[in-house]
Amino acid sequence: MEKHTQLKLIVWTKRVSGVIAFFVWIFILYSVMQSSAPFREQAPYCMAGTMLTFGVLTAIFKGLEYWEQSANSK
Repeated sequence: MEKHTQLKLIVWTKRVSGVIAFFVWIFILYSVMQSSAPFREQAPYCMAGTMLTFGVLTAIFKGLEYWEQSANSK
């Protein structure tokens, strides 16, 4: 794959994964907030959903940055 095309693919993959993670996060928060339980009981689920969503996003970004660095070093 051509270097310029590969770098463009990496940038767009980062953007798309960020947007998908944002909407997944909003969906998780919406789902938790629909519960009739008080916020004190919902808070751990909100925190866990946020940490899980953005933890996975961070791992994806780290992998893409590694791929980007290896593409730039060629």
